[in-house]
Amino acid sequence: MSASLPSPASAAAQPIPPATQYAATRHAVWLGAAAIITDQIGRVLLVRPTYRKDDRWLLPGGVVEPGEHPHVTCRRELTEELGLADLPLTRVLAVHSLSQHHHDVQLGAPCPGEVRFVFDGGSLTPDQIETIRLPREELSEYAFLETRDAVQRLRPVDGKIMLAAYRARLGDTATAHLADGRHIIDIPTLDRLDVHVRYRPMWDSPLYRDPIPGHLPVQQAWAWCFIPDGRVVVVADPGPRGALPMLPGGTVESADTTPEDTLHREAAEEGQLTLADPVRLGWVLDETGEVYGGVGPNARLRLAARVTGIGPAAVDPATGRPFARLLATPAQAAALLGWGPPGARQAQLAVETARERWGLPTARAAAIEEIPPEGVRLS
Repeated sequence: MSASLPSPASAAAQPIPPATQYAATRHAVWLGAAAIITDQIGRVLLVRPTYRKDDRWLLPGGVVEPGEHPHVTCRRELTEELGLADLPLTRVLAVHSLSQHHHDVQLGAPCPGEVRFVFDGGSLTPDQIETIRLPREELSEYAFLETRDAVQRLRPVDGKIMLAAYRARLGDTATAHLADGRHIIDIPTLDRLDVHVRYRPMWDSPLYRDPIPGHLPVQQAWAWCFIPDGRVVVVADPGPRGALPMLPGGTVESADTTPEDTLHREAAEEGQLTLADPVRLGWVLDETGEVYGGVGPNARLRLAARVTGIGPAAVDPATGRPFARLLATPAQAAALLGWGPPGARQAQLAVETARERWGLPTARAAAIEEIPPEGVRLS
């Protein structure tokens, strides 16, 4: 006599194994992985997908497949989307949690929520950029953009993720942890001040070390201003589209006897800095002087100086607003300025000059920080 099958009622009465009950209570979400990749002057790489109805761009990356780790996903997607195989991922810049009911979730998409890992994909040389190849059925184009322009092409929440990840890289801060586009731990300095790297058309101009020719007027004097621990001061003008960093200094005015006088005046006005021992590092040729009203060929002087005092924050008389004041390593400052490899070389020259002239140490790696409003007492 054959055994009879259990009735539906008796089958339903079978106890559910505890492990199955536990598994059913676990929160299931999508996983994604993306990368911050820049060109040599700090513009961020975005790609334009063909499948999005809202025409928003994306960071390169994609969805984590079953059984795949996010870093493996990121490397796979960079190979498939850009043709960039074996691109090193040096660190996790940001981890972001998106809730399923967030307003940037596409309507009609049954999204249970997403956790996205954003990795540091480094900077590409011009030769590497030339090798980028897109899968035309998936991506129609790519572009390297200033972050202020990149956020306009991304979904709002994606723009916040991109900025947090990129600023973690610039500022050498810990991995940014975000939920629905907001930091869930401390807000790092660059995020709090909304600092952006600005593309500068003359970024690749050579630094001439010989004396400035007599026929060239000096229109600008900027300096690497060192505090005793080897870090430098960077000032940032908090304009309507974000704070744009620059070295202390500015335009030479008719009342300034020398470019060094310009530096002392501008450093005091912008950053409330007292400087000593300015030394000329070199100069950059501005062939048109367009930013100065088309004055023609002129020199932009670069100097190094010691900071002997940092006073309380004050309103800059030229702009009517106080500048943000940051302490950064020279290498961090060069990255913030968007001067690419020439900026890095200039920063190293400034470091060597500060060591030889004033015995200052090489700054230790540390997160970029804001100078307190009340100023800093320097020993």
